[in-house]
This record gives sequence, C-alpha cells and structure tokens, in this order.
Amino acid sequence: MGQRKGLGIAAGEPLFVVRIDAASRRIIVGPRDMLRTTLLGLRDVNWIGGGTLEEAIAQERQVFVKVRSTQGPRRARFANRTRGGVSVELTDGEFGIASGQACVFYEHGEGGARLLGGGFIASARS
Repeated sequence: MGQRKGLGIAAGEPLFVVRIDAASRRIIVGPRDMLRTTLLGLRDVNWIGGGTLEEAIAQERQVFVKVRSTQGPRRARFANRTRGGVSVELTDGEFGIASGQACVFYEHGEGGARLLGGGFIASARS
C-alpha cells in the first residue's frame, strides 16, 4: 500500500498502490488522495489509560494516535466497539495505512505525552 516506484506505468500524475486484491491477483493503482484513511478497525487492543476501554469508547474519547514512528501524533477519537476490536476515527485522515501496522494511543500530541494503549490495524478505509 502506498508504493509508487517500480510500477512501470506512465500517467499524467503519480500513481500509488491503493489496494491489493490477492484473490484475483490484481494490484489497483490510483492518485494519492485514494490512500487517505479516516477510519481504522483495530484488533488486539490494549488499554492502560485509566478507566476501561469501554468507557473510553462510550465517551468517544479524544486521543492522539501514531501509526508510524517517524510521523507526529494525529488527532482521533474512539468511534465504537467492533467484533474483535475497536474503531478509531482520524480527524484529518492519514495516507497509506495498511493492515498489520501498529496504532498507538497518546493523551495529547505534545512530546512526553502519556501512553494510553494501542492495537494493530485490521482494516483501514476512507
């Protein structure tokens, strides 16, 4: 997801891998905007933020999340409980998120923020 180099496709704008359909053995490419993700489905979630995860979800608690160690935290909120996990809505979205990546929750977006928990991305969609 998000790969641009080595595709061997000439187009009027840069194209990126936006989806992989293993069943039909196809790779779907498109413009960068198609990589924007606003809703993450997480699995194997751990919560150490005080109270319970169910309380945080019920309150649609605002958190900051990181899906890459090299990028700053992004504003998000817990959306709801899902089968086997929880969904998190990214306020401004994020580009090129793929299943299997870690998603870590922080109390605020500044340095030294308190760690609240995390999980693994099971699904990502716009």
